This record gives sequence, C-alpha cells and structure tokens, in this order.
Amino acid sequence: MSETSAALRGRRILVVEDEAMVAMWIADVLASAGASVVGPVGSVRDALALARSETLDCAVLDYSLPDGTTATVADLLAARAVPFVFATAYYPGEIDPRYSKQPRVEKAFEVEELLEAVVSTFSPAARGG
Repeated sequence: MSETSAALRGRRILVVEDEAMVAMWIADVLASAGASVVGPVGSVRDALALARSETLDCAVLDYSLPDGTTATVADLLAARAVPFVFATAYYPGEIDPRYSKQPRVEKAFEVEELLEAVVSTFSPAARGG
C-alpha cells in the first residue's frame, strides 16, 4: 500500500465542484486512493448541507460555484476543524483573504498534485500541531 493510500484509507472527503466531469474525476481519484467520497455536490447550498450533517475528514472545494463562492463552506469547515483544499482556477489573491494561504491546486491539476495537497492537510503542521 502506498503512503498516499495509507493516508487516505477510510478518510471521508467532501467534494464540491460544479463541473460534472471534473467532480466525477476528483471523486474517482480520491476513491481510487482509498478515500470515502462524500458528494460530489455542485452548489454552495448542497455543500453547506453536507458540511453540517456529515462527519468529514477533509474537503476539496472549487472556489466559485453558480450560487456564490465556497467561502461560507470554508467558514463552516474551519469552525468544525475540518481541513480543506481549494481546487480552483482562482489565484490566491482572488480568494477570500482569510483563506488565501489555504492549500490549493490550480486547475488543471494533475492527480499527484491533488493527492499531495489533500494528504498534506492531515499532517500535524497543517493542523497547527
């Protein structure tokens, strides 16, 4: 078992992405690496509902969705101490300043970039420890 698979095995990861093909690809990449995918969902409303109701270990968030940005989802995840990664075409300076230093992968990212970013959120340093 690879280190990535070991790190992701059984982790519940919320996927928030409004482009169906990209959402399915992200979900497949995470599931293939051993994660349990929650979603994917393509709206802020649906993302907030899952972020409130599900037990999550991490989330992968597109920043801009048809019904707004995922800053409110990030707020809820941060309040619940759930780490997250932005998977977006937005530059750090375009993201809500509170989250501009959050791990992010820039579209179009590679499988390894996504997995590395997600796994990095589980490190003690990423969690402030």
